[in-house]
Amino acid sequence: AYWASTASGDGGGADGAAAATKPAPLLALDAPADSPGGTSSASDSPPAGIAPGEPDPSGPPVIYRAAGELPDGPDEAAVHQAKGTVASADVARLAKALGIPGTPRTEGTSWVVGDDDGPGALLKVAKQAPGTWTFSRTTPSEPCEPGKMCAKDTAEPGGSPVSEKAAKAAAAPVLKAAGQDDAALNAGQLLGDVRVVNADPEVDGLPTYGWSTGIQVGPDGEVTGGSGHLKALEKGATYPAVGADEALKQLNEASRARGDGGRDIGGCATPVPLEGEPKPPTDPQCVPSNGKRAPVVQTVEDAVFGLALHYVDGRQTLVPSWLFTVRQAPGGPENTVTQVAVDPEFIETPDAPTTPSGDRKVTSYGADGRTLEVTFWGGVCSTYTASAKESAGQVRITVTEKPQEGKKACIMIAKELTRTVTLEKPLGDRTVIDAASGAAVPRG
Repeated sequence: AYWASTASGDGGGADGAAAATKPAPLLALDAPADSPGGTSSASDSPPAGIAPGEPDPSGPPVIYRAAGELPDGPDEAAVHQAKGTVASADVARLAKALGIPGTPRTEGTSWVVGDDDGPGALLKVAKQAPGTWTFSRTTPSEPCEPGKMCAKDTAEPGGSPVSEKAAKAAAAPVLKAAGQDDAALNAGQLLGDVRVVNADPEVDGLPTYGWSTGIQVGPDGEVTGGSGHLKALEKGATYPAVGADEALKQLNEASRARGDGGRDIGGCATPVPLEGEPKPPTDPQCVPSNGKRAPVVQTVEDAVFGLALHYVDGRQTLVPSWLFTVRQAPGGPENTVTQVAVDPEFIETPDAPTTPSGDRKVTSYGADGRTLEVTFWGGVCSTYTASAKESAGQVRITVTEKPQEGKKACIMIAKELTRTVTLEKPLGDRTVIDAASGAAVPRG
């Protein structure tokens, strides 16, 4: 068939057709990683430490039911990912918008502008894509004289936050410098007397979830903090997509498999209804003798096709997904739950994690050339070393723990630690693997 298609003409058309019909590579979605802290960065993923579309594993399984007909959505959509490194000029532009004087300087795997010793303004930007950045502005507190009442912390409730309009105006120069000036804005969130402007960009004509830029505006109208991504997204491979009905089915199947919901729930006593009366609902807190909780039903009130943040081969990636607006009870708060919309035939199932070897699990990494900074959780009474085993396609990281001699009794406190490894050659596009679990490590 190939020779027949290229026999006529110069073959250019055939080459174009072959390129157009080239199948997309399997999408290697990473399994959600648990963190000891149970939290995640607001700029990188939804809060609560639970991946989009994942119900709380500590509670009963959740079953989602649509309130009406769900849309079909597009036939296909592309993934988007930030690549490369952040330029010093881009950092300087953001620093200028934040009002921070100085030139970007290198500290480890990050660009830094401002004062990192004591009160002041500090901007820190990861050099490697997606260029995660954080900004904080602090002011020195006035000393409190004995016998007098000290000034109240501005983070406490009861202040006078600026209006939503004023907060958006204050955030506008920063959002423009970060490349998010056309993002959808929501300024309804309050942290005491600080108003937060959350910007959710639209990418390739689709709404996004998990790629927000957050700007904090103080009661005086000054930007006091923020976080986001500085590196622009690039369009990747295009994949066939499933409709909202199929995505909802997959979401419920995953929930049942995770919590044994809907299988052999019997064992909770309920009153027998009189003839003609409806059967009373099952108490969601009822725990039967077999230990399996009845599922909690949540109503899907809306479904929008968009892009949601996931990790693909350890890299932050916006993946075609359905964004479901759900509500547990009429009049209750709304919540967004996402489910990947890529046809399952194009998703590579992640390998099951191997049994931990006793080494510490690496939770994230940063890279700058041959320098690799790995982050993990450890105790205060041990010393830790990190080593790397390199190959053409990946770098396997091992963090080894050695208890400190002479400390027989040790306080059980976990803290986030970082160690630096010097590679034989720059990391490039190689995947970082945690040797203890065998899983890909997300870029921090």
